[in-house]
Amino acid sequence: MIHEVFMPALSSTMTEGKIVSWEKAPGDKVEKGETVLIVESDKADMDVESFYSGYLATIIVPAGGTAPVGEAIAFLAETEAEIEVAKQKAKNLSQPAASTSAAPASAPAPKAAATSTPAVPATVDNGRTVASPRAKKLAKELKVNLDTLKGSGPHGRIVAGDVEAAAGLQPAAAVATPVVAPVAPVAPVAPVAPSPVPTVTRTVTPVVTPAPSAPGQVVPLNTLQKAVVANMNASLEMPVFRVGYTITTDNLDRLYKQLKPKGVTMTALLAKAVANTLQKHPIMNASYRDGAIAYSSAINIAVGVAMPDGGLITPVLQNADQLDIYSLSRVWQDLVERARAKKLQPPEYNSGTFTISNLGMFGVDRFDAVLSPGQGAIMAIGASRPQVVATDDGMFGVKRQMQVNVTCDHRVIYGAHAAAFLQDLAQLIETKPESLTM
Repeated sequence: MIHEVFMPALSSTMTEGKIVSWEKAPGDKVEKGETVLIVESDKADMDVESFYSGYLATIIVPAGGTAPVGEAIAFLAETEAEIEVAKQKAKNLSQPAASTSAAPASAPAPKAAATSTPAVPATVDNGRTVASPRAKKLAKELKVNLDTLKGSGPHGRIVAGDVEAAAGLQPAAAVATPVVAPVAPVAPVAPVAPSPVPTVTRTVTPVVTPAPSAPGQVVPLNTLQKAVVANMNASLEMPVFRVGYTITTDNLDRLYKQLKPKGVTMTALLAKAVANTLQKHPIMNASYRDGAIAYSSAINIAVGVAMPDGGLITPVLQNADQLDIYSLSRVWQDLVERARAKKLQPPEYNSGTFTISNLGMFGVDRFDAVLSPGQGAIMAIGASRPQVVATDDGMFGVKRQMQVNVTCDHRVIYGAHAAAFLQDLAQLIETKPESLTM
């Protein structure tokens, strides 16, 4: 039997994918569960594994090429004898469409849509548990028994998110299916001269490696930059307003100096402060959805990170209000490292409920952030600087202060909501930052 390998949907916003590399060459033996290729989605590079054993007969879209989600990118033959048949099928697909004068043929069956497979017990005929390589590694590290789990991946396969959920690290419902199997089996065809059948013309986009920018040069956007453009275009539909606030950071800065040798980052302190304040203001953690206000069940703080090759990604500190400051710092450092290596899983960058963007580290005094679709608010954080201020006793003094600006979706959040949130955030940072360590 011959199977088509389709371009998988690696995230809910992905419409096309770029093939980073093929891990197998035409003619190579492929085992079930083995990585066949690596695909660049809009946020990360992810392994695509085979759900069939056989031989990679032929590759339709080479490394560096792009294809729409659900498009056939290769053929997998279950036996060596079927390799030539698969090659002929690929050749037919790559030929120009039949002319209008050709004899009419029946319309081709519609291609099966790439969908997630409902969770079922992940066992095969001999009782072995089916799990991805990463899930097996995590299970060993976290001491989770795979035999007790039900997989949420395609065909009941256990994925990393299922193991993390079992270990209490993240809810299973938040785990997106990371890959899509080659789903539509194609019956073998005798190797004879092909009869007239309707075919489609396929265009493969070659890989483009941007050179260093130079005057007059036009550099194509990479996949991540295209995703940012799509988000920004969608954000134009949201009615937003902005509220600013000045926060004195002397006490927070002193706390940071004490905790920095223990691995605590300023990003973690700010994320923790925001998360704790959101507990009092759930409307700031809500979003607009289909004519209603959707209140989030978790406080997941997304933090903007610039990527070395261009674009922006927002790793998510999930349940930031429930983690201690030391764990939060360790999680953040791991997220940043894997984000820049393009190794984040979808729930680690698309599950944010509130976003912070900190340009203060670059010395920026103040700025406005653009709100991403699916969230109700984003906070822009400027640099903490010494300022001459009037004290309560009528004297002058020097205090360190930072400017923050919150951009809000006015369909959900009103000015009084944002003002009350910022007032409580300032009070926490200014008067009791030590509570962040409790």
